[in-house]
Amino acid sequence: MMKNPYLPLPMKLVKNFTETEDKLIHTFTLQFLSEEDEKSFPYMPGQFAEVCVFGKGEAPFGIASSPTEPGFLKFSVAKVGVVSTALHLMEEGTTVGVRGPLGNYYPVEQFKGKNVVIIGGGFAFTTLRSLATYMLHPDRRGDFGKITVIYGARNPGLLLYKEELAAWEASPDIDLITTVDREAEGWNGRVGFIPAVTGEVAPSAENAYAIICGPPVMIKFTMPVLEKLGFTPETTIMSLENRMKCGIGMCGRCNVGGKYVCKDGPVFTRAQLNELPGEY
Repeated sequence: MMKNPYLPLPMKLVKNFTETEDKLIHTFTLQFLSEEDEKSFPYMPGQFAEVCVFGKGEAPFGIASSPTEPGFLKFSVAKVGVVSTALHLMEEGTTVGVRGPLGNYYPVEQFKGKNVVIIGGGFAFTTLRSLATYMLHPDRRGDFGKITVIYGARNPGLLLYKEELAAWEASPDIDLITTVDREAEGWNGRVGFIPAVTGEVAPSAENAYAIICGPPVMIKFTMPVLEKLGFTPETTIMSLENRMKCGIGMCGRCNVGGKYVCKDGPVFTRAQLNELPGEY
């Protein structure tokens, strides 16, 4: 039987964690209620889902967990509207609805045998966290070459997944570079904006893909840096998940030219985006 795209899957909120010092971003861990429900939700890094707060509405969020982490889904949500505010206030144990998985995903099969450079800014690091976690799994790490992650935020308190970042920093399987926009008390890492730091680190474009997700202004100024380093439009991959609403191509809010971001994306190569109107 075909799955009803309008019918949300019930899931239990088992953890509501305040992710950032300003308390505006929470990470939610949602547990599947049965093995059958989990099997009905096969997803890959880069995809998103609609999270429904009953009585309030639903909103699309990138999936921050990895399919290598069974039993649950993870979402990191900024408090910006009715649905996200309701989620932030929700008590653990509450039931929510989840529609998905939706959209396409990062082309991990193409990444095999390649070096992978992941560049993220602010709370847009969610699906990038999913991708890195997927590639670092012991059963898959050997499929990929060098993994480099460049991740920044305005200040140290706005960096997501701090415990995991610390583990990655100590791991020989990944090269992590974190940065903040300006000097901060107690911060011993890099200081500088993502485009400048990317240029300083200068990851090699040879046999490599670059995946970037973050605020539009960050992406705008990082693209020329990647081009200068030798990454081509075909080896530069972006996500446009910030444009979406209904998730299934019905509302028309996310269309760019002849493409629906929620169905044809949200993951696109730079070459694909170059063929579309510059309205994204």
